[in-house]
Amino acid sequence: QVQLVESGGGLVQVGGSLRLTCAVSGNSLSSIDVAWFRQAPEKEREYVAGMAWIGGVTTYADSVKGRFTISRDNGKRTLFLQMNSLMPEDTAVYYCAARPRSVGVRSTMGTYGYWGPGTQVTVSS
Repeated sequence: QVQLVESGGGLVQVGGSLRLTCAVSGNSLSSIDVAWFRQAPEKEREYVAGMAWIGGVTTYADSVKGRFTISRDNGKRTLFLQMNSLMPEDTAVYYCAARPRSVGVRSTMGTYGYWGPGTQVTVSS
């Protein structure tokens, strides 16, 4: 069982930065993948970035490559999403998610069984 709670959202101007945090609790974190998804108003939830908790390759949606960075602090059991050069189209509720480690495609939302409640990010122009 894994519990996730996001924080760090807010209102930021175009070009600004935010760092989202996800507190992760539960057993056997070394055996999970973690990811960030987002959902804008009237749109489907979409993949943003992901990684295995034990480290290794990180993956990103094309829309955020070069601007967003996913990382984690194993000792603090915290997942991060550093977001730079924010644009209005980044406005969404951001969710962290987890699943048992898998070789499957990380961007497939249905493979994640654990979700946080989400945090709102609003980018004003």
